[in-house]
Amino acid sequence: MSLIEKAVQRLDQLKQAGIDIGDSPHDQATSADTVADAQRKARADVESRALSTARRDPPPAPPEAPDTPAHAPVSRRIEIDLAALAAQGMVTPDKPKSILAEQFRVVKRPLILNARGGGAAPIANGNLVMVTSAVPREGKSFAAINLAMSMAMELDFTVLLVDADVANPSVLPRLGLPREKGLMDVLLGAVPDLSDVILRTNLDKLALLPAGTPHARATELLASDAMAKMLDDMSRRYADRIIVFDSPPLLATTEARVLATHMGQVVMVVEADRTTHAAVQQALATIESCPVKLMLLNKCSAGERGGLYGYGYGYGYGYGADSRNDAAA
Repeated sequence: MSLIEKAVQRLDQLKQAGIDIGDSPHDQATSADTVADAQRKARADVESRALSTARRDPPPAPPEAPDTPAHAPVSRRIEIDLAALAAQGMVTPDKPKSILAEQFRVVKRPLILNARGGGAAPIANGNLVMVTSAVPREGKSFAAINLAMSMAMELDFTVLLVDADVANPSVLPRLGLPREKGLMDVLLGAVPDLSDVILRTNLDKLALLPAGTPHARATELLASDAMAKMLDDMSRRYADRIIVFDSPPLLATTEARVLATHMGQVVMVVEADRTTHAAVQQALATIESCPVKLMLLNKCSAGERGGLYGYGYGYGYGYGADSRNDAAA
């Protein structure tokens, strides 16, 4: 009901009560006063009811934000200097026709076939590929980085390159990047989620997992249930991802042997004219349980070819005499 209607109703009530509201100027003034009084009373009634309602029923609280996880991991993006890598004689996407790029195409092809399950028999964890050597400085890190780069040039796969040489990490330094938290920090519980330490790169299909903080009990951590669960998650989370591990040398530490028990494929780098046959045999014996073992002959002169056969596949690649120092890891 409007204020005017209430005022009219009030006048009717006054008339019924015997109050004369004639047409004289005095009566008209009285009527006006009565109407004003009625308006004021009506406003007061409305304000009183509104205040009472507000006290009885407080305004509703704003809608709550949807539930979000306490931790939403976000990978960080870093830039790899491709020109600097090319200057070191390494595989880069902008030079896909180099001799080295062609050689690593041959190396990666059976690895990719096995990762896809297209080999003679299915391989458990076939997308987990470990690159190692018998002794230090045979070129395993050089081979791991180039292999990962070559695989990242594939159309149907993404690649995660893991620096698993936790005692002597060299992947990030070789790429011109500072050391970061990584694998060890996740295993120690210092980083809540693996995604926090995976580094996206300016190559869409290549990501990096640094070794992280060195730890005196690295072998035990790599052999722990946490590591086994992490590797299982890594191998299953993305069907199109191949994970390349730059591992410690097999005869220098025990970490590589522990890591190899989780791998589907192992590539063992052998330095030409340096690593002895006995060292190769001894190193292979430590990973005999791995289903696929491939070997790559590194740092041979430009005219040398051949390979080491009898254990899986054999490869012989010459990077050229002028690249012998560059290929050292």
